[in-house]
Amino acid sequence: MLLEEFRPKPALVTRTTSVNRPKFPVFDAHNHLGEFGGGAIDKLSLDALCAQLDEAGVAHFVDLDGGWSEDVLQRHIEYLAPRAERFQVFGGVDWSRWQDLGPVFPEAAARRLEVQKSRGATGLKIWKSLGLHVKDHLGDLVSVDDARLDPIWQSAGELGMPVVIHVADPVAFFDPVDETNERWEEITANPDWAFTSPPFPPFLSIANGLAAVVSRHPKTIFIGAHVGCYAENLAWVGRVLDDCPNFYVDISARIGELGRQPYTARRFFIQYADRILFGLDAGPHIDSYRLAYRFLETDDEYFNYDPGELPTQGRWYVDGLFLPDDVLEKVYSKNATQILKGEV
Repeated sequence: MLLEEFRPKPALVTRTTSVNRPKFPVFDAHNHLGEFGGGAIDKLSLDALCAQLDEAGVAHFVDLDGGWSEDVLQRHIEYLAPRAERFQVFGGVDWSRWQDLGPVFPEAAARRLEVQKSRGATGLKIWKSLGLHVKDHLGDLVSVDDARLDPIWQSAGELGMPVVIHVADPVAFFDPVDETNERWEEITANPDWAFTSPPFPPFLSIANGLAAVVSRHPKTIFIGAHVGCYAENLAWVGRVLDDCPNFYVDISARIGELGRQPYTARRFFIQYADRILFGLDAGPHIDSYRLAYRFLETDDEYFNYDPGELPTQGRWYVDGLFLPDDVLEKVYSKNATQILKGEV
């Protein structure tokens, strides 16, 4: 038998708790409606989307896909306009313009944020291309903490536009793709997700660059996507939260990481209960929402964090965090309503 054919079925007998609706209304601060023919915006009417969110107990939804381009931003804003009170759309930065505009690009990108806000964007989404792929007009790789980008972060703060920022990726994506890599299956199935260093920058240089940017711009709210972009090291994330009151994190797409360190993760949630936002990052997918609720609300043990047959981010199972109600309410909605200003 080949290892890729291995499909172990746990013999462990544990409780399975179904959580069809969350204890409190949910403000989903990190999700996507899709683009290019593959997402909800192309498949669902707005009424059908809202009905799906109602069933999942989601009162407010942040769509980050407006960050792909200003044309996409406009399309998403128009799609959601009839229910604008329930949705937010974040804009983005068109890094390709650096080649055309040269040294004035950062200032020009900062001015575009004003235009995006006037059209209805409420925040800024930065994708992981920054630090991995973005190059300046000279063809040099741009670091996350490049001082030339300061006008963008400053403008976001002045405009009251929180910055959801995703830099780097799981640490294993930067390691050699060999028999020691805990995400070998995931990377070999998606080879463009491998950022082995070299030639890519080391993971920690990117993560520390993020911390430097957040520290340098205390008047701008930054939301570190995927548990501050370093869910494998909650002590590191905690230090940035301690040092930077303007830093928040969302939990999107990291149940697999959090759930394999349940004691540490539970302490982290309780200690930083005012700084953590709920996010799904899986589209308006009801089964995924319910799995996230089970993880946060129950003390179920050793279950698949993925709705599919097998875990997708590593061959481990997770344990529930069984969070106190006051922490749950903050994570589900209170924190997001304070910094993103939506209603639930």
